[in-house]
Parts: sequence; C-alpha cells; structure tokens
Amino acid sequence: MDQPHKVYISLGSNKGDRLKHLQDAVDLIFNRIGKINIISRVYNTPAFGFEGDDFLNTCIFMESDFPADEVMAQLLSIEAELGRTRSDSKAYESRIIDLDLLFFDDDIINSKLLTIPHPELHKRKFVLQPLHDIAPKFLHPKFNTTVLEMLTDCDDTSEVEPFHIWLKNPSKQYSFSDYNYIAIEGNIGAGKTSLANKIAHDFNAKLILERFADNPFLPKFYEEPQRYAFTLEMSFLADRYQQISDDLSQLDLFKDFMVSDYDIYKSLIFSKITLPEDEFRLYRKLFYLMYKDIAKPELYVYLYQNTERLQENIKKRGRDYEQKIDNAYLDKINSGYLEFLKNQTELNVKIIDISDRDFVESRADYLWVLGEICG
Repeated sequence: MDQPHKVYISLGSNKGDRLKHLQDAVDLIFNRIGKINIISRVYNTPAFGFEGDDFLNTCIFMESDFPADEVMAQLLSIEAELGRTRSDSKAYESRIIDLDLLFFDDDIINSKLLTIPHPELHKRKFVLQPLHDIAPKFLHPKFNTTVLEMLTDCDDTSEVEPFHIWLKNPSKQYSFSDYNYIAIEGNIGAGKTSLANKIAHDFNAKLILERFADNPFLPKFYEEPQRYAFTLEMSFLADRYQQISDDLSQLDLFKDFMVSDYDIYKSLIFSKITLPEDEFRLYRKLFYLMYKDIAKPELYVYLYQNTERLQENIKKRGRDYEQKIDNAYLDKINSGYLEFLKNQTELNVKIIDISDRDFVESRADYLWVLGEICG
C-alpha cells in the first residue's frame, strides 16, 4: 500500500458566519481529499493587505492519496461550492473562504496551477501562527528553515488572537472505541486486506494480515484441487493458528485496537467447500481442538461482493495462480460464508454489501463503509 502524501493547508474566512465556513470547508476536505490528522486552534486576525473585516484563520495537517494538482483542484472546487468566486485580480479582498495549499510532502512545485511551498507563507503571521501550532519543526524545503524560525523572524506585526471556539475533526464521527479486535472478512478479491490496511492507518490500529502468500501449496491447489485440498487446508490451519496466537498475544501499547483481514473461522468455511465429507469431519475436529481458547473478534465484518466484481478485482491484482478461479468456486465461497454467518451465535456480525462500491478508488465509498461499520 502506497504511503499517502503529507499536506498542509491554510483556511481563512472574513464574510458571513466565519466559523461555519471554516467548519464546512474542513468537512468537505475530509470527505473529498483525505484524512485530517490535526487542526490548529482558530485565530482572529485583521485583514491583510486591504481594509476589511477581521478573518478567522486556521491550518490543518492531513494525508491524501491525490497528487498535488488534484488536491489543489479539489480545494478550488470546495471554495466555489461554499460561495467564493475567485477574480483574476491580484488585489486582496474579503472572501467567504480562502484555502491555500502550503506544503505538499517536501516537494517544490512550480506549475501553471500552483506553486509549492506557498510563496507568501513566510510573510504572513496569520498563516505561520496556526501552522506553528501543528508543525513547529517542519522544514521549509526551499529556505531550509523551520516554521518556528519563520514565525520568529516574520516582519508582519499583525495581532493574531486565539479564538474561543475550536473546529471539529470530522474523523471523530467514526469511532472504534468499543472494540479491541475487529476482523474483516470476505471472498477472494472482496478487498478485505485493502480495507484493513486503510482502517489500521487512519485509526491507529495494529494490523494483522494473513500470510497466505507464503503458502507453497496454494498455487498447487489451484492447479490440482482434489490432490492438494487437504494438504492446503491443514497447512492453513497450522499457519493461522500460529499467526493469530502470536499476534493476539503481543500487545502494542501505542495502538488503539487490532484489525485483521481474516478470521480463524474461514478455515472451516473453505475446508467445507474443498474437502470430501469424511476429510472435513476430521478437519473440523482438529480445528476445534486447536482454536477453542483463541480470542474471537468483538466485531466481524463481512464484505459481500458479487462474483463479476470479484473476478475483476482478481484480474486487476494479477496473481498468476488465481487467474483460473472460476465463478462457481467463488459462488460456493460466498454461499459458505453466508450460511456460516446465518447460523452464527458467538460473533457480532455486520454484513456489508459493497457490490456497487469501490472503497479503494472512491473516498466517498470508503467513508460509506466506515459509516456502516461504526453505525
């Protein structure tokens, strides 16, 4: 999974309900561009470079998968949606909302659309003070000076006064505080690993990923399923037992909870599909002997995806040994999961139909899935 870009944005407003405009902008940035990590406190500052009402200003540090030009395009779109019309004039003027891209990673960019770092930020106390709140040690990639040093050396003598109300971080609406351990499950190609990765990153969770890629019997099984089914399932049984025992026993004091891209019961679901009845009965006995004392997830999320989309995802990720999986096998797995979950009494289960969603490419779909999990 690629690391997201680190982005710093300045926000200001001096028309109408200034605080509401700032909060609306923060909410739209979160919904459309990415995760907001930190919001500085809000400051009241005089208009800079022209006569006008006081501004409210703040800065945010966020992460985004978008490149810099797309982030800037989204910021301009958000400004327009909130009622700002940018003029061709370079003169300062009052505005409902002003969104400036200050830093993008450590990049230096000069294009028709944007200049990064923002060329005027070191001259403006109303930018530097809130930026200092969230990133005092950030090093300006062109000047090689920190935000603290720029604030100390700034010639702007404007009064920058703390405002009495703080903005809300929209990510707080998604809470995992009720859970210590969440399992994300689904069919082959449903996106469980991608979702587990995103949740772990965005919500400070310990990530537990199944080590299926190391299993030497998996490619052989797809070539000769009848010959290698029992060997494959037994090797998965042992591997999952070892991994989940290790991961659940190793507490990470710096993480808020654990999220995995599999649950131990998938062993029963797959083995029931792949094994003859007599072998499955033996396998089931071994399963319950091994797993009777293993902790169960407090939330079990099943991502339901239709077969056509599963095949698209399988082809997209390009694992050679998966390319011959047929629809009938995927249908059996979906049915096996749903039958298991229908009769499940020990797990707290949420089934989420993502057949018309793409939470990897669409942030709106990702936030929708989070809402389904946390709702």
